[in-house]
Amino acid sequence: MTAGLDRAVEQLQERLGGAPAEIGVVLGSGLGGLVDELEHPASIAFGELPGWPLPGVLGHQGAFVSGRFAGRQVLVQCGRYHLYEGFSAAAVVRPVRLMARLGLRAILFTNAAGAINRRLEPGCLMLVSDQINLTARNGLVGPAEMGEVRFPDMSAPGDPGLAEAARRTAREHGIRLEEGIYAGVAGPSYETKAEIRMLERMGADAVGMSTVLEVIAARALGMRCLAISTITNLAAGLGSGRLSHREVLETGARARGALLPILAGVITAA
Repeated sequence: MTAGLDRAVEQLQERLGGAPAEIGVVLGSGLGGLVDELEHPASIAFGELPGWPLPGVLGHQGAFVSGRFAGRQVLVQCGRYHLYEGFSAAAVVRPVRLMARLGLRAILFTNAAGAINRRLEPGCLMLVSDQINLTARNGLVGPAEMGEVRFPDMSAPGDPGLAEAARRTAREHGIRLEEGIYAGVAGPSYETKAEIRMLERMGADAVGMSTVLEVIAARALGMRCLAISTITNLAAGLGSGRLSHREVLETGARARGALLPILAGVITAA
């Protein structure tokens, strides 16, 4: 994988050019609006990198976009790979390894999640205080890649300094920012009512189909990271309607106005 990453790094640097990025941002379902806020953007699709297929999920463009945001040079990953598309765990974390190879030392993850905790409502944001990996996968399986810790400490997945910057920004802007534990599952089916009851007993506040593997990889690489979930729907058994991906995308788009100031605050502090 090292040789493939090296070629992708060379091509990305040649295509995007400009100042090297300082921080990475991964955008989840329905959250692609951040790229509209970038100054002097330059982009390259995953499919233009050697051996990088495009994601196949609606709402995941599959591109890297470089530009300035909140006074910092950022590299935005629009869309991600998912286990449920048939990608391996190593493929899911490949963009994180690429960002580390580019010299980025901090990365912000966003995702769409279903609410398990009754205090969470569609449209609100949740700072991920901890995570539960229920995918039965780990992107670190196999030979350790360059710069990775073989057995990373996961007692504090999120960086305390970045988390405090998110809290402070939310207070300053009057934005509701909840905190809770995110459970990552493989998908693609939504959870059953029984599974949601199980997750609730395990201590999960929200559930989604991404992020946990990426955070593990970032920690193994020594990167400061933070994850923020946009609560896009109530989990099975907590609401009266049927769950749909369309609802996830629409709610994610509506939450953009609250998410952008928090991302700006964290990026400024990183």
